[in-house]
Amino acid sequence: MVPPAHARARWTPRMPSLAIAALAILPAVHAHAQSLTDGFFVQPRELRLGVDYATDRWDRYWEGSLKRDNENIGTLTTQRVGWSAAYGVSRRLSVFASLPYVHTTASEGVLSPMHGFQDLTAAAKVRLLRATLAGRATLIASAIAGGSVPTSDYTPDFLPLSIGLGSRAAFVRGVVQVHDRAGWFANASSGHVWRSTVHLNRPAYYTDGQLVLSDEVAMPDVADYGAETGYQRGRWCVPVGLAVQRTLGGGDIRRQDMPFVSNRMNFTKVHAEAMYTLPAPSAVTLGIGAARVLDGRNVGQSTMLMGGVTYAFGR
Repeated sequence: MVPPAHARARWTPRMPSLAIAALAILPAVHAHAQSLTDGFFVQPRELRLGVDYATDRWDRYWEGSLKRDNENIGTLTTQRVGWSAAYGVSRRLSVFASLPYVHTTASEGVLSPMHGFQDLTAAAKVRLLRATLAGRATLIASAIAGGSVPTSDYTPDFLPLSIGLGSRAAFVRGVVQVHDRAGWFANASSGHVWRSTVHLNRPAYYTDGQLVLSDEVAMPDVADYGAETGYQRGRWCVPVGLAVQRTLGGGDIRRQDMPFVSNRMNFTKVHAEAMYTLPAPSAVTLGIGAARVLDGRNVGQSTMLMGGVTYAFGR
């Protein structure tokens, strides 16, 4: 039996900005369960386990507002294998967890590749409101809260090759979604991320025009916004969307210098995905997707390609 639309797999990837920065800044639950940026929920007592692969490449970046070529290191490639889980506690509550393994490499220069497990993210999504509009559409308002912690001792002080920013984070997000009986849907979301300080393996650093005699770096918070529309009915789900990240503080990359962990990293990106659930008795959903950074500040203009699979238990 094909599950109803609200039980179908949803896959909303996060786009790495400068190297893997956005994966560290934003909640990393972007696996093949219902996502943290939409109004869909996992069916009660259903467990979804997924694995996905993504590759991200860029050879141009924004140094502050100046867009320039990346001549020193050529093309920077980030590859990620992500593991994820989602569970439907009830019709109003779903919980999520994910952990990515990240590998970064540069095509030119002398910088060594870096790899390792990045940050473990856990979150919960609760439905606050469900209402019928004119008897033809359904309005759902949801709230999401969660956090992430680094799972390895990777260094955040080697951007753009670092696999993450090394900061613990807590986040909240609100989502409003409308979907109709024909399967069309649209949603909008807004979130805030609080980030802890990080420690460097050096006694001083220079950033935002000043010398700091400490190994501790204060990390600015992050705001993110998104909008999405698409079709989800039967075995198919095809969303397209726009995502915006704004760092609430931090300085720009210094001219001819490497990025710094607390730099202001902003971006606007577009993404599109397609997911298909195999016919019964299979409980497998396949997904592919792509994303592209359109504009940014202290980030790479990256293109990401993704693919993954999810298996549903308890259907």
